[in-house]
Amino acid sequence: MTSALRRSRRSVLPVLITIAILIVVAVAVGSWLQFTERQTADTVHTVGSPAADRVDVEAAVQSVDAVSRELVLRVWVTPRGSLGEKDGAAPVADLSLQTSGATLGDLEFAAHERLTTKDVQVALTGGSISDYPFDTYETDIAFRAQMGGEQVPVRMLFSNNDTLFSVSAEPVPARQEAVVALGLARSGSLLVFAVFMMVAMWALAASVLLGAWYLTTGSEGLVWPGLAWMAATLFALAAFRNTAPGTPPIGCVLDWFAFLWAESVIALCLITVVITGVNKSLRQEARPT
Repeated sequence: MTSALRRSRRSVLPVLITIAILIVVAVAVGSWLQFTERQTADTVHTVGSPAADRVDVEAAVQSVDAVSRELVLRVWVTPRGSLGEKDGAAPVADLSLQTSGATLGDLEFAAHERLTTKDVQVALTGGSISDYPFDTYETDIAFRAQMGGEQVPVRMLFSNNDTLFSVSAEPVPARQEAVVALGLARSGSLLVFAVFMMVAMWALAASVLLGAWYLTTGSEGLVWPGLAWMAATLFALAAFRNTAPGTPPIGCVLDWFAFLWAESVIALCLITVVITGVNKSLRQEARPT
């Protein structure tokens, strides 16, 4: 008895070591991916004129609405040098900040009044939400400043605060304006989670298919625990799909690649098991005792 127990422990030990190594590798890879994504999110892109007398515009993406095809940009304006007073808290003259055509509305600031942050909406072009989670978008952000009726240099400091999107910024050469071309794509963590969801959906559908094959080829009639498990999987998969980050609409790539087909397979398996089980039960009841 003791020797058998020792042999079983020896056979289990390599499996435990392998699992521990896989866990360590997974945590290491996850930590590296999280660190690189955090570094990308914390990157600040500087575009525009480095003149001493200029207007600094700190523009940060707060949220991206792919359904409405627009993003919310939070803008903080600071006049530098002789253009500002009170350490840049207020402009010395009326300040007008003109934006690009994709931005909905220009910004106006009165002279000698304290500057506050403002949120502006920017329209997105290209891409479609139906390509989720592989959808990409483009837009341009530009700022042109006038103070006292004269154009002044502008420097823009662009950053991204939306964790669901990664933003690439490419500066566009300009004289006194600050112009940047943006490319938006789903973040790495969202993409990994969405792919995991598709794999999990197909794995659940395959599990139900194997269970249905076992129940239909066996001699049992209606196996209620098996039917309950299949029905629970059918409804749980719909709830699981609704947890996709970014709340994608029905009909996106996630649905056509996995969700709709997995739901169809599970529903057909459930119906097949019920029909087969009822037929077996009726035949068993019809047999003479």
